[in-house]
Amino acid sequence: MRQHDDYPEFNDDPYADRESRNQRKELENQIVRNYQKDEQMMILVFAQWCINHEKDPYELYKKAYPSQGENAALTQAMELTVPKEEAGDIPDETLLGVLSLYGNEDLAFVVAAEIAERKRKK
Repeated sequence: MRQHDDYPEFNDDPYADRESRNQRKELENQIVRNYQKDEQMMILVFAQWCINHEKDPYELYKKAYPSQGENAALTQAMELTVPKEEAGDIPDETLLGVLSLYGNEDLAFVVAAEIAERKRKK
């Protein structure tokens, strides 16, 4: 004989489905928060790379996204940057990889052009 528990649609607990939805919603919210935090880190890496190479991050961002206005996340990241003498090295490949990972292909293209120009001048 089958147990009552074998039929989830007849579960006696009316809150079970609501709990499951709440857990899924909380997991989704956690994923979004982690993504936003990681995205902010990507912006900080970009800003610090610009400082390290004496580039204006606002100018490069505007080249990549000319129709966008001021980027508040970039402004926040700029407050966290340090002078290039105090900063660690950020390899070009690392920055390009992080930009691509977050779908910033246009910005990665602009940065790649700056890297090529720097290498050409050497």
